[in-house]
Amino acid sequence: MVAGMEEKTYKAMSLGGTAGIVTGVISIIVGVACGVVMIVAGARLLAERRNILF
Repeated sequence: MVAGMEEKTYKAMSLGGTAGIVTGVISIIVGVACGVVMIVAGARLLAERRNILF
C-alpha cells in the first residue's frame, strides 16, 4: 500500500516539474519575441522621425 502511494506521489511531482519547465520555456520564448518586436518598432520610429512635421 505504501509503495503505491509513493509511486503516485512521484508521478504527481514529475508532472508538476514538467509543467513548470514547460511554462518557463514558453515564458522565455514569449519574452524574447516581445523584445524583438519592441526593438523593431523602436527602430522604425527612429527611422521615420525626420518625416514628422509639427
